[in-house]
Amino acid sequence: MLGFLGPNGAGKTTTIRLLLDLIRPTRGEARLFGQPVSDPAVRQRIGYLPGELSLDERLTGRRMLAFFDDLRPAGCPPADARRRDELCERLRLTSADLARVIRDNSRGTKQKIGFVAAFQHDPELLVLDEPTTGLDPLVRESALELMREAGAAGRTVFHSSHVISEVDRSCTRVAIVRAGRLVTVERIDALRKTLTRRMVVRFAGEVPIQELDVPGAELLEHGDGRAVILVSGELDPLLQVLARHPVQHMAFPEPELDEAFLHLYGAEDASP
Repeated sequence: MLGFLGPNGAGKTTTIRLLLDLIRPTRGEARLFGQPVSDPAVRQRIGYLPGELSLDERLTGRRMLAFFDDLRPAGCPPADARRRDELCERLRLTSADLARVIRDNSRGTKQKIGFVAAFQHDPELLVLDEPTTGLDPLVRESALELMREAGAAGRTVFHSSHVISEVDRSCTRVAIVRAGRLVTVERIDALRKTLTRRMVVRFAGEVPIQELDVPGAELLEHGDGRAVILVSGELDPLLQVLARHPVQHMAFPEPELDEAFLHLYGAEDASP
């Protein structure tokens, strides 16, 4: 599960359109499954939810889903109706929603229809551009869970978003793009380890402020026996200080992915 992160205008949607052969590159090439993306056999293995979803508003939701299924190449089996029903149920897409013509549905309901259309044929690769746009919080959780289940089942999920918290919860790797160029591609856990870390220490007595002035450690705040320390170097000098004092509790809160995102973008800004 790859999170594709970047602010608006960074090139996320353009990348997706290149991968799906909706636009052609001025130079270079894109390949999926080892094949050129222009090969129709590649596209039949993909489920796609565009960031700017456009549906035929004259059709009902049910007919729209059937239409997408009918577009499959000759010889491909139809989508499993039970799977489609399960997706609709989990996304709270009701029979009444599906019976209405699409123009009478809300933005969130249209997004659910697009989500089901991408998933219903159980594709090997899911390309999802801002997939939770317009969804209420409960449905958003269901959508993220369906994405995680697809990854656990061996499918590849390409989750393009500018909502860092969603990528942090749903993906195993992240690619960060800036102005059309990749800043990094890393496993999320490895990316967190590159960050400066915050250590929270609870002392039994007063905080030894002077002794905490060691290389690689910066005292951010202190009071009532509690200290928050920013650690950017080796831990050993700091641990030697802590070992000389009665420590009641010590923890490294897990760094958030948005810290890594801002750190990398800040590093780019600082580079010549």
